[in-house]
Amino acid sequence: MLPNRVLSCFVVYSALLIVKMYVVAIITGQVRLRKKAFANPEDAVRHGGLQYQRKDEDVERCRRAHRNDMENILPFLFLGAVYCMLEPSLMAAHAHFLVFFLGRLLHTVAYLGKLRAPIRSVAYSIAQLPCFSMAVQILVAALSS
Repeated sequence: MLPNRVLSCFVVYSALLIVKMYVVAIITGQVRLRKKAFANPEDAVRHGGLQYQRKDEDVERCRRAHRNDMENILPFLFLGAVYCMLEPSLMAAHAHFLVFFLGRLLHTVAYLGKLRAPIRSVAYSIAQLPCFSMAVQILVAALSS
């Protein structure tokens, strides 16, 4: 279906990352319901009253994890798509995509699971390595053409 194996690999990891983001969004909603902590008055009223329009630390933690995903996964989607255009080897591309995916997955588990420091920071840093690598390769290719 897709024109090459590198692009297919990228599409698979991109889809997995987006599904992961949706799962975090669903978890956030479930925590809101369980903790009765709603951002909007109409939601609070529907679930018991305006006293439930409030912030909750667990809900905020989920929101921060989701925001961190958006701040990191969206650039990956751009970098990965352009990187595929450079026609890297399948093994190199797969390594970049896999390391990013596993780093982001561990980051989410560490964030939502409140794992001890520095697990989340290490996971974040590991996921940044393939993005930095792809960005450098893209810049080199663009500046040398």
